[in-house]
Amino acid sequence: MFKNLYVLLLLALLLGCGAAKLPSPGAIMPIKAQIDLVEVLDDKVMVVVDPGQIGKDEILFLIPRIIPGTYSEDNFGAYVQDFVALDYDAEPMNISRKDVNSWLISDAKKLDKVTYYVNDTFDTELEVEEAVFSPAGTNIAAGENFLLNLHGFVGYFEGLKEVPYELNIVSPSELKPATSLHEISAEITDKGQYNFSAKRYFELVDNPILFARANTETFKISDISVTLSVYSPTGRYSAKDFRPQMEAMIKAQKAFLGGVSGTKTYTILLYLAQISDSDATGYGALEHHTSTVVVLPEALPKQVLDESMVDIVSHEFFHTLTPLSVHSREIQFFNFNEPDMSMHLWMYEGTTEYFANFFQVQEGLIEIEEFYDRMAKKISNSRVYDDSMSFTTMSERILESPFKENYLNVYEKGALINMCLDILLREQSNGEKGVLWLMKELSAIYNEDTPFDDPELIGEIVAMTYPEIGSFFEKHVQGKEPIPYPIYLEKVGLKLEMDQKPASYFFLGQIPYIDADPGDLDTIFVQKGMELNSFFQDLGAKGGDIIIKINDTTITLDSMRTIVGESFGWDAEKDIRMTVMRDGELIDLQGKAGTPIYTERKIVEMDSVSEKVISLRRAWLGQ
Repeated sequence: MFKNLYVLLLLALLLGCGAAKLPSPGAIMPIKAQIDLVEVLDDKVMVVVDPGQIGKDEILFLIPRIIPGTYSEDNFGAYVQDFVALDYDAEPMNISRKDVNSWLISDAKKLDKVTYYVNDTFDTELEVEEAVFSPAGTNIAAGENFLLNLHGFVGYFEGLKEVPYELNIVSPSELKPATSLHEISAEITDKGQYNFSAKRYFELVDNPILFARANTETFKISDISVTLSVYSPTGRYSAKDFRPQMEAMIKAQKAFLGGVSGTKTYTILLYLAQISDSDATGYGALEHHTSTVVVLPEALPKQVLDESMVDIVSHEFFHTLTPLSVHSREIQFFNFNEPDMSMHLWMYEGTTEYFANFFQVQEGLIEIEEFYDRMAKKISNSRVYDDSMSFTTMSERILESPFKENYLNVYEKGALINMCLDILLREQSNGEKGVLWLMKELSAIYNEDTPFDDPELIGEIVAMTYPEIGSFFEKHVQGKEPIPYPIYLEKVGLKLEMDQKPASYFFLGQIPYIDADPGDLDTIFVQKGMELNSFFQDLGAKGGDIIIKINDTTITLDSMRTIVGESFGWDAEKDIRMTVMRDGELIDLQGKAGTPIYTERKIVEMDSVSEKVISLRRAWLGQ
């Protein structure tokens, strides 16, 4: 394919207007991109992209609208300003902006390069419909730190995504890069000059870079070299603080996966944010083939950060198995602006989330009861979403309503699909095979360079397993039939117990039913992805509702604190009026305060089960 592409490009160049920038015989000239982190102008940095010789009359330059792993429209072109195309005489060329993410360049045979400024997403002054999920976002803090998710900086020319890239970054000398991107060379004088290479555009944007003052730890686990880089704005935390937990976790993951993970390097970029309007909002992580970006609040206590890092990074590391290794053509040849979405989120996110919890009990990091509690909580949380929605249909159409509103269920029901599939595989194979076995089998067929055909995968899984697996997929993954969890739990001697328990109005234990928007602490909303207590349910509140008023009190952070305090003395007959904003519409809710209760679900072991069932449970849990 590359040879054919080269021949066509070379022919176009020879017939074009001049010999400037002709590639040498047998070579494909890389696209060259430059980012200047020294001359920061109004919180923006300049980017230059030189495509080499273009052999056609017009060409489209694009910045991604959607990136892999986020399943949302982020429109990174909205953060690009002052876009200019220059010819070989450094004169501006005719361009037209086709939409927020693309520019059409006329008379493209004369194109030398494009230049533009990029604003960051963390504290953008621009008006955008929805903030970018921070781990997928960008930060420009002159002389302090630069979080370069490169899809937010470097664009691509239509038809040239498979061409190699060279990236040159000029940075303040005191800031050092942490990344898994292949570094060609580095030169440090009064400023840093770093040169990187990528085989294609996808590889370039699949390797984020964090520029900050050196705060890294590198350690080796088996055949994998892991680098942990931490940005802590106040200097409260160092990479050494998190190394023991990350080292133990990845060691356990490698033991769990065996030889199925072929990753030789892995970079963890931890950005600790201050809680302010000018820093990251939306915490979590985004996976890449050989790295992950994690964004968490610096203000969290160390113990909470440790627990969060283990849960979050273990999930992201398991993505090296799927979709980063086992994946469909839709992901292999991802269209950043008009993507076809794969139908297999049950695997990409569901298997990954299941493994992130399951490996911890298998490797002795948590007790069995903790694993049971986590799965029971996922059953409760999954009830917030449409349980009759086909998971494969939701996955294919995840960018549109009503499917995108159910996306977070991939971490709840998606994990439960895999738990039930794991139990069913164990039952059918007399304990010998499970989901990990299945993923190892698939990874022997498919890998980073060999994708599967999206419609064929489930059929292939059934062919290598049992007819009962086909029935499970047909009913509960492709179909709309809710999973009868008690039936699957009973196969391994477990049962699901439900109990109505008292709750406070606004808290479940120490977990609040409400939260504040990190970007605007006076915006208080009802938590998404959490089964609400009877108080909110009886009022008709839903996850995501922004609370505008309670009775006659306008809600701010301070007034909400006052109401929460007063609620401990509310009478059950107290009248409650709550005004919420839902999907841009004001809605008035009313009812009695009542006596709030919640449904607690517990997975517990059954009494008097057969030795065969106990043996199956032990084979499943590795205990």
